[in-house]
Amino acid sequence: MTVLSTADQTQVDEPRSLIVGPIKDAMAIAWRNLRALPRVPQYLVFSTIQPVIFVLMFRFVFGKALRVPGNIPYVDYLMPGIFVQTVVFGSMGTAIGLATDMQSGLMERFRSLPMAPSALLVGRTLADLGRNVFVVILMVAVGFAVGFRIHGGVLDFLAACALVLLFGYALSWVFASIGLLVGDPESAQAAAFPILAPLVFASSVFVSPQFMPGWLQGFATHQPVSVTASAVRGLALGPHIAGVISQTSTTSYVLQTIAWGVGIVVLFGPLAVRRYRKAI
Repeated sequence: MTVLSTADQTQVDEPRSLIVGPIKDAMAIAWRNLRALPRVPQYLVFSTIQPVIFVLMFRFVFGKALRVPGNIPYVDYLMPGIFVQTVVFGSMGTAIGLATDMQSGLMERFRSLPMAPSALLVGRTLADLGRNVFVVILMVAVGFAVGFRIHGGVLDFLAACALVLLFGYALSWVFASIGLLVGDPESAQAAAFPILAPLVFASSVFVSPQFMPGWLQGFATHQPVSVTASAVRGLALGPHIAGVISQTSTTSYVLQTIAWGVGIVVLFGPLAVRRYRKAI
C-alpha cells in the first residue's frame, strides 16, 4: 500500500479544490440569498403582483382589442410572452441586490473571506434563478386560471419553461454588471428600466411585430425577448399555432434562444466578475 506524503496529498487534492471550492462557495451564497427571501416577503409579493396585473389587464381589458396572427385565443398567445416578461423584469432584482450589498458594506466582508471572486455573483444569480422558478410556477397557475391551455404536450411545455429560466438567468448577469457599476439600489433600478422597457414592450410579448410600424418590425422580431417568446409560444402551443409559427421556425427560435442565453452569460459573466474585483 502506497502512503502519500503531505506534499503529494496536497498535489492530489489541489485540482479538486480549485473546482469544488468555488462551487461550494457559490452554493453557500445562493442558499444565503434564498433564505433571506422569506424575511422580505414584500419583495416576493411585489415581484409577483406586477406580472399578475399584466395578465389581468391584457386578458380582460385589452385582449379583445388586440389582434394576433392565426386563429388562436389571445390568452394562449399572451401567456408565453408573460412568462418571458416576468423573468425579464425579475432580472432587475440582481442589480438591486448586488448594489444593496455594495452599499451596506457586506461585499467588503465577503472579499475578506477565503472564497472565489466569482462565488458572490454566481450565488446571487443562482438564487435569482431559484426565485424565478417559483414565479414561473405561479404564473403558469395564473395562466391556467384565466383560460390558458397548452397544446404541444407536457414535455414540450417543460422545455419551454426551461428556456424561460435560461433566458432569465442570462439576463441576471447583464444586470449584475449594472448593479456593480452604479453601486446603489436606486440608481440600479433607474439604470435597468430604460434597458428593460424597450426589450419588453417593443417585442412579441403582447402583440405580433407584424402589426407594428415597418421601421420597428425588424427590431421587434429579432431581439432576444421576442425570439424567446416565440420559442416558448411554439413549444407551448404546438400544432395549435401552426398558422403563426411553423415547426421549423419553432426549432430555429429554440436554438436562437439557447444561443442568446449562452452568449450573454459568456459575455457578461467575465465582465461582471471583473467589475466586482474593481468595485471594492
